[in-house]
Amino acid sequence: MSKTKESARVISQCCLQPGIYDMWIATTLAGEAKPGQFICVYPKNASTLLPRPISICEVSERRDALRIVYRVAGRGTAEFSAYTGNETIEVMGPIGNGFPVDAVSADDRTVFLMGGGIGIPPLLQLARELRCKKKIIVGYRDANLFLKEDLEKYGDVIVATEDGSVGTKGNVMDAIKANALSASMVYACGPMPMLRAIKGYAAEMDIPAYISLEERMACGVGACLGCVCKTKEVDHHSHVHNARICTDGPVFEAKEVEI
Repeated sequence: MSKTKESARVISQCCLQPGIYDMWIATTLAGEAKPGQFICVYPKNASTLLPRPISICEVSERRDALRIVYRVAGRGTAEFSAYTGNETIEVMGPIGNGFPVDAVSADDRTVFLMGGGIGIPPLLQLARELRCKKKIIVGYRDANLFLKEDLEKYGDVIVATEDGSVGTKGNVMDAIKANALSASMVYACGPMPMLRAIKGYAAEMDIPAYISLEERMACGVGACLGCVCKTKEVDHHSHVHNARICTDGPVFEAKEVEI
C-alpha cells in the first residue's frame, strides 16, 4: 500500500449544512487517489494523538487537489472545520483498497451506487470514473441533500429521506422497491445497518456487491485495532478470520465479510 505523509494546503472550505463541511486541499496525494480510498488528516492540537481518517470525495481534473466532505464528530474534526484558505495541514495517503472500477465495463447493465449519510461523499469520484449506466441511490435524514447536485452530473439520482420530505420515505432499500429498480452490481458506502441490508439484497439477487466499511475506522493507520471485522477467509498474516478495515479495506466484496 503506497502512502505518503506531507504538508498540504487548504484551498477552500465551506459548510454544506450544520455539522458537515466541504474542504479542498492542494496535495500531491491526489495523483494516486482512487475512489473509495481515504486520507488521514492530522490535528494540530497536541492533545489529539491520532489522525482522523476521512474519505476522498473528489479529485481535481489536474489531479493536484483532493476534496473531502466530513462530519464534525469530535475535537479533531471540530478543529478542521475552523480551517480557512491557505492553512497548512499534515495529511497522509492515499490509504486503503478502493472500489474496483475495472469490475464493470461500459456494456454492463445498470450499476447501483448506494450511499447513506456521510457515506455519500465517496460515491462522487466513483460516479465520475465509472463508464457504465448507473443509478445513484442516496439516503438522507431530511431535505438537506448535500452533494445531490454534484452527483446528478454523473448519473440518475434517486433520493430517500427518513422524514419523507424528499423522494421515497425511508431508506435506500425502500427507494429500490418504490422505483422498481434492478442492477447487475452494487457499490455502497454508509451506516452498518444499510450495508447489512445491501449485503442481503445482493445475495438474494445473486449479484456482486462492493461495500465500504469506513464507518468503523478510528485511527486509519492500523494502530488502534478498533476497526477489525470478521472475514470469510483466514487472514494469511494473523491466521484468524479477521481483517482491519483501514489496512485491508475499507472496500470489501460483501460476501467476504461478516457484518
